[in-house]
Formats: sequence, C-alpha cells, structure tokens
Amino acid sequence: MSDKFMDNGIDTAVVGATGAVGEVMLQILASRNFPVGELFPLASQRSMGKTVEFKDKNYPVINLETFDFSKCKLALFSAGGEISKQYVPKALEQGCFVVDNTSMFRNDDAIPLIVSEVNPDALGDNKLIANPNCSTMGMLVAVKPLYDKFGVKRIDVSTYQAVAGAGKKAISRLSEQTMDMIHMREIKAEDYDPFPCQIAFNLIPQIGDFTDNGYTTEEMKMVNETHKILEDSSIGVNVTCVRASVFYGHSMTVRMEFANSDWSVDEAREVLSVAPGLTVIDEQKDGGYPTPMNEGGGKDDVYVGRLRRDISDPRALNLWLVSDSLRKGAALNSVQIAELALEQNKL
Repeated sequence: MSDKFMDNGIDTAVVGATGAVGEVMLQILASRNFPVGELFPLASQRSMGKTVEFKDKNYPVINLETFDFSKCKLALFSAGGEISKQYVPKALEQGCFVVDNTSMFRNDDAIPLIVSEVNPDALGDNKLIANPNCSTMGMLVAVKPLYDKFGVKRIDVSTYQAVAGAGKKAISRLSEQTMDMIHMREIKAEDYDPFPCQIAFNLIPQIGDFTDNGYTTEEMKMVNETHKILEDSSIGVNVTCVRASVFYGHSMTVRMEFANSDWSVDEAREVLSVAPGLTVIDEQKDGGYPTPMNEGGGKDDVYVGRLRRDISDPRALNLWLVSDSLRKGAALNSVQIAELALEQNKL
C-alpha cells in the first residue's frame, strides 16, 4: 500500500465481519496498512454481542439491518448472495464504493468483474465491483500472462477445493468428522451438512447445484467468469470442481492449449516467474512443487509448478496451481480492488 494514502482515513464497513472471509479481510486491511478511518464491522442479528479484532483493538459487531451506510465511504461485502442482493443497493444509494465478494453481480454485464493482477483497468467509473469466484481468481492470475504471450485457445481445469471455501461451518465439519474417523465413531448422514456426503478422508465431485447441462454452478462460474474477465468468449473452458478433504488452500490442474507449438516450457516458466502475484516452484524432484499444506494457507501469492508440455498435443501446457481461497481467492482481492480505487482517485 502506498504511503501517499496513509494520511487519509477511509471509513470502511466490512459486511460479514464474523465470517471466515470477513475475519481474513480485517487481517489484510491491517497488514497492508489500508487507510481505514472508522471501522464498521457488520453482521446479522445473531452476531450481536460479538467483537472482532482489528489492529490489536476489539470492535463490537454492528447490526447490518439497521446500519446507515452514509457513515462510510467503502463497503466490502462477504455475507452471501441474498445479503448482497438486499443491502448492496442500499450502500450504493447512500454513497458507498462497494466491492462484493458474492456471485450476485458477477454475471451482470454492467458491473466489472476484476482480478487485480489481470484486468485492473476494468474499474472505470463504477461504484460497484464484483469479486470473482475463488478458483477463477487463482487460475486467471496464472493464465493471463500466458494468454498475453502465447494466446490461449482452450483451458481444461480440475479443481481440488479446500473446505474453507464453503465457510466456517464447513471447516468445523471437516474437523469433527476427522476426529470421528480417528476414534472409530460412525458419521451419520445428518452430520454431512453443508456437504452432500462425508468430507473427511474423501473427495466430493460436486460444488454447488447441478445445472441442466450436467455441470455444477461452481463449474459454470469458472467458465462464464473466465470469458468475462479476459473479454474473450472464444476460449474453450472445460471444468470439473471437486471438494477435497483439505482445510485451507485450493489446488488445481490446468491444461492450456496455446495458439501454436512455437514455445518452450522454459519460456512459459520465465513468463510466470515475472508475473505479478505469482510464485513459481517448479523443480523436478521430491517436493519441488507447491502443495495446499505448505503454500495454500496464509499466503497471498498464487503458486504454480509441475510445468510440462502435453505429450499428446505440442500446443498445450500442463501445470499445477495452489492458492489460499480465503486470501487471494476472496479477501485479498477485495482489498486490492479498494486499493485500485484509491490509486485511481475513485475513493
């Protein structure tokens, strides 16, 4: 964060401040020295009486239902689509710049969908910016520099998504089920929620609801958001999303088909090594690659490794990718968008 903003105080509301993303958002606002003036941590009635910590100070949670958004200049939303549907218009009407971390506005052509390292110029004069899906975000930080250099015609991706992406209840459920398995206790169907089946020591090839084409809503988010962010609907995007028995850190295999075969893996590695928001760990030895345990939790960068040319198609590159779904996949990018707004004098 540039020091030129440090003397300014941006009165800021965090909607969903007691949730998994909201808590990380507060941490990132503090660690990046975002110039928060007065902080308004907002949540539902059931969170009243709770406090949140920001810069070593405890703040009482404020009731979203009765909050006057004219008190703040910036509102960061991460409390679910229905909450955003109801309260984002109110925040806009009362003069806020809004970054929304739900799927509510992502497909609206009039509302920019921004990954800070990929399409920062899309900010324009808009007062509402949508934050992409966590997996789309991590993938495109790696895809965009290769798209610019070589031209990407097709992307095939399989995700292995941590339970943190489904919120606090999902994190607790994995912990509880893991302990049940260790102690040889039966896990009953009523203890699956919010998952469709047991998550501990398992993989679930469903995230979101099924759509008419057989893909899930999570998979279609990645397809549609990739086209919108890159402003290129000609790219073929094929996605399988899997929920993994991992607490933090989304992982994915990504296969990109370039315009031709006139490139080398070394060139691709060099492009990625100098791209913003990326760290390359690509050594052909034991442990010479990123993992969700080592790089997927508490890190801001997207990590890539296992770079190799597709043995069946010389135009295609395969890679492995890991990112923190709560940080770059949600909270960090929201704050980075707010930083862009400051830098472009929109706040």
